[in-house]
Amino acid sequence: MRVEKISKNKVRIFISYEDLEARGIEKEEVWQNGKKVQELFWDMMEIAYSEVGFEIVGPIAVEAFTMPTEGVVVIVTQVPSLPPQSSSQDEEDEDSHEVDPFSSFVFSFPDFEEVIQVAQAMEHFGDFEASLYVYEGKYHLAFENDDIDEAVYDSIWSLLHEFGELTGVTTAMLDEYGKCVVKHHALNTILQHFA
Repeated sequence: MRVEKISKNKVRIFISYEDLEARGIEKEEVWQNGKKVQELFWDMMEIAYSEVGFEIVGPIAVEAFTMPTEGVVVIVTQVPSLPPQSSSQDEEDEDSHEVDPFSSFVFSFPDFEEVIQVAQAMEHFGDFEASLYVYEGKYHLAFENDDIDEAVYDSIWSLLHEFGELTGVTTAMLDEYGKCVVKHHALNTILQHFA
């Protein structure tokens, strides 16, 4: 089981089919609200709290989808129960300068051919804010979470997993230690040159 914090109020949890098997849960049972699945969920929340400090306070939204070979991906979002109170202009200005390290995610690809294939496969979803880097002999595509429409998020996630793999490398690391090939709209730029 692997936990990844997407933002202050959202985590993504990867559960392998081996994890499910070890708990005596069949693939099909994941979609049923049985006792074993409930226990698994609360175990996931404990791990999310201990590893990334994600705590359930109030209502949550849970999305889950299966990956053909990897297992199940569960996205848990803390839903605000009350409308946020308006803050002063000074605080808003201060907040706008903060950078959330969990606002992006990075996929790595062994060679450039896979990057071209991803760009072609994602073309019909529109243009995304993505940056392309070379780091430690691999190509890395960095995406902004906020730039991807929730309606197509799962489809894009599946496509990226098909050609590459999610990596723990952050955009900040890539900026500092990698070589930036295309800073903005990388997929669109690749399509223009390698379609």
